[in-house]
Amino acid sequence: MGKEIKLNDQPFFNEIRTILSEAKQRAVTAVNTAMVQAYWMIGQRIVEEEQEGKEKATYGSYLVKELSKALTADFGKGFSERNIKYFRQFYLMFPDFEIGHTVYAQLSWSHYKLLFRVSDSKARAYYTQEASESHWSVRTLDRNISTQYYQRLLQSTAPQKIQEEMQEKTKGFQPQHLIKNPSVLEFLNLPTHFSYTEKELEKALIDDIQTFLLELGKGFAFVERQQLVRTETADFYIDLVFYNYLLKCFVIIEIKTEKMSHQAIGQLDMYVRMYDDLKRNEGDNPTVGILLCADTDQTIAKYSVLNNSQQLFASKYLTYLPSEEELQAEIDRQKQIFQERLDEGDQEKE
Repeated sequence: MGKEIKLNDQPFFNEIRTILSEAKQRAVTAVNTAMVQAYWMIGQRIVEEEQEGKEKATYGSYLVKELSKALTADFGKGFSERNIKYFRQFYLMFPDFEIGHTVYAQLSWSHYKLLFRVSDSKARAYYTQEASESHWSVRTLDRNISTQYYQRLLQSTAPQKIQEEMQEKTKGFQPQHLIKNPSVLEFLNLPTHFSYTEKELEKALIDDIQTFLLELGKGFAFVERQQLVRTETADFYIDLVFYNYLLKCFVIIEIKTEKMSHQAIGQLDMYVRMYDDLKRNEGDNPTVGILLCADTDQTIAKYSVLNNSQQLFASKYLTYLPSEEELQAEIDRQKQIFQERLDEGDQEKE
Protein backbone atom coordinates (compact mmCIF):
# COMPACT_ATOMS: atom_id res chain seq x y z
CA MET A 1 0.00 0.00 0.00
CA GLY A 2 1.38 3.37 -0.92
CA LYS A 3 1.38 6.32 1.39
CA GLU A 4 -1.92 8.19 1.36
CA ILE A 5 -1.47 11.79 0.26
CA LYS A 6 -3.91 14.59 0.93
CA LEU A 7 -3.34 16.64 -2.18
CA ASN A 8 -5.15 19.70 -0.90
CA ASP A 9 -2.46 20.06 1.76
CA GLN A 10 0.49 19.68 -0.61
CA PRO A 11 2.48 22.39 -2.45
CA PHE A 12 2.57 19.85 -5.31
CA PHE A 13 -1.19 20.18 -5.85
CA ASN A 14 -1.05 23.98 -5.75
CA GLU A 15 1.69 23.99 -8.37
CA ILE A 16 -0.37 21.79 -10.71
CA ARG A 17 -3.39 24.04 -10.21
CA THR A 18 -1.28 27.11 -11.00
CA ILE A 19 0.05 25.48 -14.19
CA LEU A 20 -3.48 24.76 -15.41
CA SER A 21 -4.84 28.18 -14.48
CA GLU A 22 -2.00 29.97 -16.25
CA ALA A 23 -2.35 27.73 -19.30
CA LYS A 24 -6.08 28.47 -19.49
CA GLN A 25 -5.45 32.19 -19.25
CA ARG A 26 -2.79 32.03 -21.99
CA ALA A 27 -5.16 30.05 -24.23
CA VAL A 28 -7.99 32.54 -23.77
CA THR A 29 -5.68 35.49 -24.31
CA ALA A 30 -4.30 33.85 -27.45
CA VAL A 31 -7.80 33.37 -28.90
CA ASN A 32 -8.69 36.99 -28.19
CA THR A 33 -5.41 38.29 -29.63
CA ALA A 34 -5.79 36.23 -32.80
CA MET A 35 -9.41 37.34 -33.27
CA VAL A 36 -8.78 41.05 -32.76
CA GLN A 37 -5.70 40.97 -34.99
CA ALA A 38 -7.64 39.15 -37.72
CA TYR A 39 -10.45 41.73 -37.61
CA TRP A 40 -7.94 44.60 -37.92
CA MET A 41 -6.26 42.90 -40.89
CA ILE A 42 -9.64 42.32 -42.55
CA GLY A 43 -10.43 46.01 -42.07
CA GLN A 44 -7.08 46.93 -43.61
CA ARG A 45 -7.72 44.79 -46.69
CA ILE A 46 -11.23 46.19 -47.10
CA VAL A 47 -9.93 49.76 -47.08
CA GLU A 48 -7.16 48.89 -49.52
CA GLU A 49 -9.54 47.05 -51.84
CA GLU A 50 -12.48 49.44 -51.87
CA GLN A 51 -10.80 52.83 -51.83
CA GLU A 52 -7.06 52.40 -52.36
CA GLY A 53 -6.37 54.18 -49.09
CA LYS A 54 -8.59 57.17 -49.85
CA GLU A 55 -10.85 58.64 -47.21
CA LYS A 56 -14.04 57.81 -49.09
CA ALA A 57 -14.94 54.69 -51.03
CA THR A 58 -16.85 54.62 -54.29
CA TYR A 59 -18.32 51.12 -54.03
CA GLY A 60 -17.82 50.25 -50.38
CA SER A 61 -21.40 49.26 -49.55
CA TYR A 62 -21.49 46.67 -52.34
CA LEU A 63 -18.16 45.18 -51.28
CA VAL A 64 -19.27 44.94 -47.63
CA LYS A 65 -22.52 43.24 -48.61
CA GLU A 66 -20.87 40.62 -50.82
CA LEU A 67 -18.07 39.99 -48.32
CA SER A 68 -20.62 39.45 -45.55
CA LYS A 69 -22.45 36.83 -47.62
CA ALA A 70 -19.25 34.99 -48.53
CA LEU A 71 -17.76 34.95 -45.01
CA THR A 72 -21.04 33.89 -43.41
CA ALA A 73 -21.32 30.99 -45.86
CA ASP A 74 -17.76 29.83 -45.12
CA PHE A 75 -17.33 30.69 -41.43
CA GLY A 76 -20.81 31.01 -39.90
CA LYS A 77 -22.04 33.76 -37.60
CA GLY A 78 -20.13 36.90 -36.73
CA PHE A 79 -19.79 38.38 -40.22
CA SER A 80 -22.91 40.49 -40.66
CA GLU A 81 -22.69 43.65 -42.73
CA ARG A 82 -22.61 45.64 -39.50
CA ASN A 83 -19.63 43.67 -38.21
CA ILE A 84 -17.81 43.97 -41.54
CA LYS A 85 -18.24 47.75 -41.25
CA TYR A 86 -16.83 47.52 -37.70
CA PHE A 87 -13.71 45.78 -39.07
CA ARG A 88 -13.23 48.63 -41.52
CA GLN A 89 -13.79 51.22 -38.80
CA PHE A 90 -11.33 49.36 -36.56
CA TYR A 91 -8.53 49.79 -39.08
CA LEU A 92 -9.33 53.45 -39.76
CA MET A 93 -9.52 54.37 -36.05
CA PHE A 94 -6.47 52.32 -34.99
CA PRO A 95 -4.06 52.56 -37.93
CA ASP A 96 -1.08 52.01 -35.57
CA PHE A 97 -2.52 48.75 -34.19
CA GLU A 98 0.51 46.67 -35.24
CA ILE A 99 2.95 49.16 -33.71
CA GLY A 100 1.08 49.33 -30.40
CA HIS A 101 0.32 45.62 -30.35
CA THR A 102 1.30 45.16 -26.68
CA VAL A 103 -1.37 47.62 -25.54
CA TYR A 104 -4.05 46.78 -28.09
CA ALA A 105 -3.83 43.00 -27.62
CA GLN A 106 -5.01 43.30 -24.01
CA LEU A 107 -8.49 44.42 -25.05
CA SER A 108 -11.37 42.32 -26.33
CA TRP A 109 -13.46 42.98 -29.42
CA SER A 110 -16.27 44.19 -27.14
CA HIS A 111 -13.89 46.83 -25.76
CA TYR A 112 -13.14 48.05 -29.25
CA LYS A 113 -16.79 48.32 -30.24
CA LEU A 114 -17.25 50.70 -27.30
CA LEU A 115 -14.15 52.69 -28.29
CA PHE A 116 -15.60 53.19 -31.78
CA ARG A 117 -18.20 55.46 -30.13
CA VAL A 118 -15.52 57.90 -28.94
CA SER A 119 -15.07 60.52 -31.66
CA ASP A 120 -12.38 62.52 -29.83
CA SER A 121 -9.08 60.85 -30.79
CA LYS A 122 -7.30 62.00 -27.60
CA ALA A 123 -10.08 60.64 -25.40
CA ARG A 124 -10.10 57.39 -27.37
CA ALA A 125 -6.34 57.01 -26.95
CA TYR A 126 -6.66 57.63 -23.21
CA TYR A 127 -9.47 55.09 -22.77
CA THR A 128 -7.55 52.52 -24.81
CA GLN A 129 -4.38 52.94 -22.74
CA GLU A 130 -6.17 52.92 -19.38
CA ALA A 131 -8.46 50.01 -20.25
CA SER A 132 -5.41 47.96 -21.21
CA GLU A 133 -3.07 48.90 -18.34
CA SER A 134 -5.75 48.90 -15.61
CA HIS A 135 -7.55 45.80 -16.93
CA TRP A 136 -10.91 47.55 -17.22
CA SER A 137 -13.86 45.27 -17.86
CA VAL A 138 -16.19 46.05 -20.76
CA ARG A 139 -18.73 47.32 -18.23
CA THR A 140 -16.14 49.60 -16.63
CA LEU A 141 -15.11 51.03 -19.99
CA ASP A 142 -18.75 51.55 -20.97
CA ARG A 143 -19.47 53.37 -17.72
CA ASN A 144 -16.41 55.59 -18.00
CA ILE A 145 -17.16 56.59 -21.58
CA SER A 146 -20.82 57.25 -20.76
CA THR A 147 -19.97 59.39 -17.72
CA GLN A 148 -17.34 61.47 -19.57
CA TYR A 149 -14.61 60.19 -17.25
CA TYR A 150 -11.74 61.52 -19.39
CA GLN A 151 -13.25 64.99 -19.75
CA ARG A 152 -14.01 65.19 -16.03
CA LEU A 153 -10.43 64.28 -15.18
CA LEU A 154 -9.12 67.07 -17.40
CA GLN A 155 -11.41 69.67 -15.89
CA SER A 156 -11.14 68.62 -12.25
CA THR A 157 -8.86 70.29 -9.71
CA ALA A 158 -8.91 67.05 -7.68
CA PRO A 159 -8.62 64.19 -10.22
CA GLN A 160 -7.67 61.73 -7.48
CA LYS A 161 -11.21 61.86 -6.08
CA ILE A 162 -12.69 61.11 -9.49
CA GLN A 163 -10.34 58.14 -9.92
CA GLU A 164 -11.19 56.78 -6.48
CA GLU A 165 -14.92 57.10 -7.16
CA MET A 166 -14.54 55.21 -10.45
CA GLN A 167 -12.55 52.40 -8.80
CA GLU A 168 -15.16 52.00 -6.07
CA LYS A 169 -18.00 51.62 -8.56
CA THR A 170 -16.29 49.24 -10.98
CA LYS A 171 -14.64 45.86 -10.84
CA GLY A 172 -11.52 44.55 -12.47
CA PHE A 173 -11.42 42.63 -15.73
CA GLN A 174 -10.76 38.89 -15.57
CA PRO A 175 -9.18 37.55 -18.79
CA GLN A 176 -10.75 34.10 -18.40
CA HIS A 177 -14.19 35.68 -18.88
CA LEU A 178 -13.27 36.48 -22.48
CA ILE A 179 -14.09 32.93 -23.54
CA LYS A 180 -17.74 33.53 -22.58
CA ASN A 181 -17.93 36.54 -24.87
CA PRO A 182 -20.32 35.87 -27.79
CA SER A 183 -17.86 37.42 -30.23
CA VAL A 184 -15.16 34.95 -29.19
CA LEU A 185 -17.58 32.02 -29.45
CA GLU A 186 -18.65 33.12 -32.94
CA PHE A 187 -15.01 33.46 -33.99
CA LEU A 188 -14.38 29.88 -32.85
CA ASN A 189 -17.62 28.83 -34.61
CA LEU A 190 -19.10 27.54 -31.33
CA PRO A 191 -22.76 27.89 -30.26
CA THR A 192 -23.15 31.39 -28.81
CA HIS A 193 -25.14 30.08 -25.86
CA PHE A 194 -22.37 27.55 -25.06
CA SER A 195 -21.32 29.26 -21.84
CA TYR A 196 -24.66 30.65 -20.80
CA THR A 197 -26.48 27.59 -19.43
CA GLU A 198 -29.55 28.48 -17.33
CA LYS A 199 -30.11 27.13 -13.85
CA GLU A 200 -31.58 23.62 -13.79
CA LEU A 201 -35.10 24.75 -13.00
CA GLU A 202 -35.12 27.41 -15.70
CA LYS A 203 -33.88 24.83 -18.21
CA ALA A 204 -36.62 22.40 -17.19
CA LEU A 205 -39.25 25.12 -17.55
CA ILE A 206 -37.94 26.16 -20.95
CA ASP A 207 -38.01 22.55 -22.14
CA ASP A 208 -41.59 22.14 -20.95
CA ILE A 209 -42.97 25.41 -22.32
CA GLN A 210 -41.37 24.71 -25.69
CA THR A 211 -43.14 21.34 -25.85
CA PHE A 212 -46.38 22.73 -24.40
CA LEU A 213 -46.77 25.45 -27.03
CA LEU A 214 -45.91 23.17 -29.93
CA GLU A 215 -48.50 20.64 -28.74
CA LEU A 216 -51.25 23.28 -28.61
CA GLY A 217 -51.68 22.96 -32.36
CA LYS A 218 -52.47 26.66 -32.76
CA GLY A 219 -49.91 27.74 -35.31
CA PHE A 220 -46.73 27.73 -33.24
CA ALA A 221 -43.45 27.04 -35.05
CA PHE A 222 -40.26 26.84 -32.99
CA VAL A 223 -37.52 29.29 -33.97
CA GLU A 224 -34.74 29.14 -31.38
CA ARG A 225 -33.91 29.00 -27.68
CA GLN A 226 -31.38 31.25 -25.98
CA GLN A 227 -31.43 33.32 -29.17
CA LEU A 228 -28.70 35.92 -29.38
CA VAL A 229 -29.97 39.37 -30.35
CA ARG A 230 -27.18 41.85 -30.91
CA THR A 231 -27.43 45.63 -30.82
CA GLU A 232 -24.66 48.16 -31.37
CA THR A 233 -23.86 48.28 -27.65
CA ALA A 234 -24.90 44.96 -26.09
CA ASP A 235 -25.81 41.29 -26.56
CA PHE A 236 -29.08 39.81 -25.28
CA TYR A 237 -30.33 36.23 -24.99
CA ILE A 238 -34.04 35.48 -25.31
CA ASP A 239 -35.11 32.24 -23.65
CA LEU A 240 -37.58 31.03 -26.31
CA VAL A 241 -38.61 32.36 -29.71
CA PHE A 242 -41.56 31.08 -31.75
CA TYR A 243 -43.32 32.23 -34.88
CA ASN A 244 -47.09 31.87 -35.01
CA TYR A 245 -48.10 31.52 -38.65
CA LEU A 246 -51.79 32.01 -37.87
CA LEU A 247 -51.19 35.32 -36.14
CA LYS A 248 -48.26 36.14 -38.45
CA CYS A 249 -46.07 37.32 -35.58
CA PHE A 250 -43.10 36.34 -33.46
CA VAL A 251 -43.75 35.22 -29.87
CA ILE A 252 -40.85 35.61 -27.46
CA ILE A 253 -40.81 34.12 -23.97
CA GLU A 254 -38.70 35.01 -20.94
CA ILE A 255 -38.66 32.71 -17.91
CA LYS A 256 -37.55 33.87 -14.45
CA THR A 257 -37.27 31.76 -11.32
CA GLU A 258 -37.92 34.79 -9.18
CA LYS A 259 -40.73 37.13 -8.21
CA MET A 260 -42.32 39.44 -10.73
CA SER A 261 -40.47 42.75 -10.81
CA HIS A 262 -40.62 46.04 -12.70
CA GLN A 263 -37.14 45.25 -14.04
CA ALA A 264 -38.30 41.94 -15.52
CA ILE A 265 -41.36 43.58 -17.11
CA GLY A 266 -39.22 46.39 -18.49
CA GLN A 267 -36.75 43.87 -19.91
CA LEU A 268 -39.54 41.99 -21.69
CA ASP A 269 -40.97 45.19 -23.19
CA MET A 270 -37.48 46.16 -24.33
CA TYR A 271 -37.02 42.74 -25.97
CA VAL A 272 -40.37 43.12 -27.77
CA ARG A 273 -39.47 46.56 -29.15
CA MET A 274 -35.98 45.39 -30.04
CA TYR A 275 -37.33 42.30 -31.81
CA ASP A 276 -39.76 44.41 -33.81
CA ASP A 277 -36.88 46.65 -34.90
CA LEU A 278 -34.36 43.93 -35.74
CA LYS A 279 -36.27 40.76 -36.65
CA ARG A 280 -39.83 41.61 -37.70
CA ASN A 281 -40.40 41.19 -41.42
CA GLU A 282 -42.62 43.21 -43.71
CA GLY A 283 -46.21 41.98 -43.34
CA ASP A 284 -45.66 40.58 -39.83
CA ASN A 285 -47.89 41.68 -36.98
CA PRO A 286 -46.31 43.16 -33.82
CA THR A 287 -44.23 40.80 -31.70
CA VAL A 288 -45.86 39.35 -28.59
CA GLY A 289 -43.85 38.87 -25.40
CA ILE A 290 -44.67 36.48 -22.55
CA LEU A 291 -43.04 36.76 -19.12
CA LEU A 292 -43.25 33.70 -16.86
CA CYS A 293 -42.15 34.14 -13.26
CA ALA A 294 -41.95 30.90 -11.33
CA ASP A 295 -40.68 31.70 -7.85
CA THR A 296 -41.13 29.37 -4.88
CA ASP A 297 -44.44 30.75 -3.68
CA GLN A 298 -46.21 32.01 -6.76
CA THR A 299 -46.45 31.57 -10.51
CA ILE A 300 -47.28 34.59 -12.67
CA ALA A 301 -47.72 34.79 -16.42
CA LYS A 302 -47.88 38.18 -18.08
CA TYR A 303 -48.21 39.24 -21.71
CA SER A 304 -46.57 42.36 -23.05
CA VAL A 305 -48.90 45.19 -24.05
CA LEU A 306 -49.75 44.89 -27.73
CA ASN A 307 -49.56 48.35 -29.28
CA ASN A 308 -51.24 49.63 -26.11
CA SER A 309 -54.44 47.89 -27.20
CA GLN A 310 -55.70 45.33 -24.69
CA GLN A 311 -58.97 45.05 -26.59
CA LEU A 312 -57.25 43.97 -29.81
CA PHE A 313 -55.10 41.54 -27.89
CA ALA A 314 -58.06 39.93 -26.12
CA SER A 315 -60.26 39.69 -29.21
CA LYS A 316 -57.73 38.36 -31.71
CA TYR A 317 -54.53 37.11 -30.13
CA LEU A 318 -55.95 35.08 -27.25
CA THR A 319 -57.83 33.00 -29.80
CA TYR A 320 -54.51 31.36 -30.63
CA LEU A 321 -52.35 32.04 -27.57
CA PRO A 322 -52.75 30.18 -24.27
CA SER A 323 -54.33 32.20 -21.49
CA GLU A 324 -52.31 33.38 -18.52
CA GLU A 325 -54.15 30.80 -16.40
CA GLU A 326 -53.14 27.95 -18.74
CA LEU A 327 -49.52 29.08 -18.67
CA GLN A 328 -49.56 29.34 -14.88
CA ALA A 329 -51.01 25.85 -14.57
CA GLU A 330 -48.37 24.41 -16.89
CA ILE A 331 -45.53 26.09 -15.02
CA ASP A 332 -46.92 24.84 -11.69
CA ARG A 333 -47.16 21.32 -13.12
CA GLN A 334 -43.54 21.40 -14.26
CA LYS A 335 -42.37 22.82 -10.92
CA GLN A 336 -44.05 19.91 -9.15
CA ILE A 337 -42.42 17.37 -11.48
CA PHE A 338 -39.05 19.04 -10.99
CA GLN A 339 -39.42 18.94 -7.21
CA GLU A 340 -40.41 15.26 -7.32
CA ARG A 341 -37.27 14.46 -9.30
CA LEU A 342 -35.15 16.30 -6.76
CA ASP A 343 -36.82 14.38 -3.93
CA GLU A 344 -36.21 11.08 -5.73
CA GLY A 345 -32.57 12.00 -6.14
CA ASP A 346 -32.22 12.78 -2.45
CA GLN A 347 -33.82 9.43 -1.55
CA GLU A 348 -31.40 7.55 -3.81
CA LYS A 349 -28.44 9.26 -2.11
CA GLU A 350 -29.75 8.16 1.28
